[in-house]
Amino acid sequence: IAVGMATNIPPHNLGEVIDACLALIDDPDAALEDIMELLPGPDFPTGALVMGRAGIYEAYRTGRGAVAMRARHKVEPGRNGRENLVFTEVPYQVNKERVLEKIGELARSKQIEGIAGANDESDREGVRLVVEVKRDADAEVVLNQLFRFTQLQTSFGVNMLALNGGRPEQMGLLEVLRAFLAFREQIIVRRTAFLLEEARGKAHTLAGLAVAVANIDDVVALIRHAPDAAAAREQLMERAWPAADVAPLIALIAEPGRTVGEDGGYRLSEAQARAILDLRLHRLTGLERDKIGADLRQIVEEIRDYLDILGSRIRVLEILREDLGEMRETYADPRRTAIEDGDFDQDIEDLIQREDMVLTFTHGGYIKRVPLATYRAQRRGGKGRAGMKTKEEDFVDQVYVVNTHTPVLFFSSTGMVYKLKVYRLPLGTPQARGKAMVNMLPLQPGENISIILPLPDESEWPDLDVMFATSSGTVRRNSLADFVNVRANGKIAMKLDEGETLVGVETCDAGQDVLLATAAGRAIRFPVADVRRFRGRDSRGVRGIRLAAGDRIISLSILNHIDADTETRDEYVRIANAHKRAGSRIEQGETPNREDVELAARIVEAPWSEMHAVEEFVLAVSDDGLGKRTSAYEYRITGRGGIGIVNMDLDRDGSEARVVGAFPVEKEDELILVTNGGQIIRVPVDGIGVVGRKTRGVYLFRLDDDERVVSVSRLRDANGAAESHPEAGPEAGSA
Repeated sequence: IAVGMATNIPPHNLGEVIDACLALIDDPDAALEDIMELLPGPDFPTGALVMGRAGIYEAYRTGRGAVAMRARHKVEPGRNGRENLVFTEVPYQVNKERVLEKIGELARSKQIEGIAGANDESDREGVRLVVEVKRDADAEVVLNQLFRFTQLQTSFGVNMLALNGGRPEQMGLLEVLRAFLAFREQIIVRRTAFLLEEARGKAHTLAGLAVAVANIDDVVALIRHAPDAAAAREQLMERAWPAADVAPLIALIAEPGRTVGEDGGYRLSEAQARAILDLRLHRLTGLERDKIGADLRQIVEEIRDYLDILGSRIRVLEILREDLGEMRETYADPRRTAIEDGDFDQDIEDLIQREDMVLTFTHGGYIKRVPLATYRAQRRGGKGRAGMKTKEEDFVDQVYVVNTHTPVLFFSSTGMVYKLKVYRLPLGTPQARGKAMVNMLPLQPGENISIILPLPDESEWPDLDVMFATSSGTVRRNSLADFVNVRANGKIAMKLDEGETLVGVETCDAGQDVLLATAAGRAIRFPVADVRRFRGRDSRGVRGIRLAAGDRIISLSILNHIDADTETRDEYVRIANAHKRAGSRIEQGETPNREDVELAARIVEAPWSEMHAVEEFVLAVSDDGLGKRTSAYEYRITGRGGIGIVNMDLDRDGSEARVVGAFPVEKEDELILVTNGGQIIRVPVDGIGVVGRKTRGVYLFRLDDDERVVSVSRLRDANGAAESHPEAGPEAGSA
């Protein structure tokens, strides 16, 4: 600003600044906190992150402060099982070449020991600084060290010193915005005053032309007899011209000293006389004379509008709003810099990018996360792709689609529960084994993780319960709140009898139903409300299904409750099956059965249309690779503790197959099936036929000799094009 003075004002987002200005126009007494809802902080052209809001608030309140900044980063898999820290945005005014030099110095001096290398892979697509982390190093530790010792974490010193009224002044955000708005008000007033004077000049000229046109014959005669232009001008000004016809227009101008006299005469000014002498002959036509009158009326309206603006601050503010709005529409762009809540040394979670992951857990207790995009979709009947490498007799038995911020509950063989966020789990490739859970959780000797449960969005937690199911057919219901806060060393979840295992844990609410499926092909459905909510976490629960000798529970699912009686459900199933048969024949170019067509037509009638809209389907898969979908309406609701009904026909052809999974699916879902040989295939659900409960289905997976399906999991909201394979598995039972 001047000698001995300095200023350092960070850049801001234009759209947010305008929003803040508009808010101050509407409420001049708005508090700083309210304005910061619209203008939360600086927006740097290099993007990156602003850490915490305390520094911003202080700078906006006093005009001085420090804004903490961090580079934006992500973790990517590197070579030979390593992890790479990739920085895609750096703090404002930070030179990335100097950052790389500093990283090299830190690595050479062993101040940071986990760095294997650093490279600048930036191109025209954007910044990309890659730091390769050593295989035995923790990427999060290296990241924190880089933030501490390099300019990947720095601060911007805010000093909002400005000239206000010609004098230097330390100004907070509200003072700056109010000064700007006052300046814009001045601009609008001055602009309007200028336009008013300009309009009055035009009106004055048009009034003279209107008088001349009204007396055109006399004016022409005067000009013809005048010896020169100067004499003509003087004679035009000396004469009082009859103006009765245009007196109403002249009165509209309300120009002091320029009115029609009592004798009906109007005296022209020098400017008007010059305009008359400059008048072209074509302006004397009838249309042009009318146009002069119209122009005069229009300019009079403009003068009135300008006078109204100058006499009303409300009008000035309305124009200011319009000007700011037009500026926003034309020049505003999205915010580049993200503002993260918390302090400067905030939790590492806030720096982890949200990304969809496939979470896999093996029978031997190995866990990993793999980016969802890594897997390719295949049609049913395909051979699959190479899956993870596991130890002998180990296999993947749980697969989930989550994101990096999802909390996951881990239930152990001893009935304990532990909790970790997904981003804290090891990142790997589809072929990688993962990391043993014994190295991640404080498990006791002989204790292992038997099931994992990713939690839904936190906003849903207050209304949800947790349903447990054991291999012996026992179920228990608890409030989800009992498991939200889990200590680092775990807490008791459920007491188990000797030889009993936990096979399922699902979130639910009291308005839903429980579906238990057994390995022998039976299932039972009963309301969640039939299981009372237990207050304690160390009880054994109540009986869910009565099992036959040698049978066991293999899955627990939650279905939406249905109120229709048995006859209504059976009739709907008959109509829906006819609808599917008729549609299938039409797709194959065949003529459908008339009875099916007539029956299928009823599906648009009530109540069948309502039932069709909310219909759920249960997938069942056996260990020999066969699978099917069945309408959930075929699973009637019974009392808790019964023997259940047939879920899958396993006795046909002397098969010794066992059911490995049964749960609800949607048409858009995909499945991941895993064998004991480590093969994985991803299958779209819409390629699996809808058949009755007492059937086997179709082949989903082509198995090698002595290979069995050991796990089937659902991928919900899985994006990406499917890789088409025309070869399909043969039918293995009635459809």
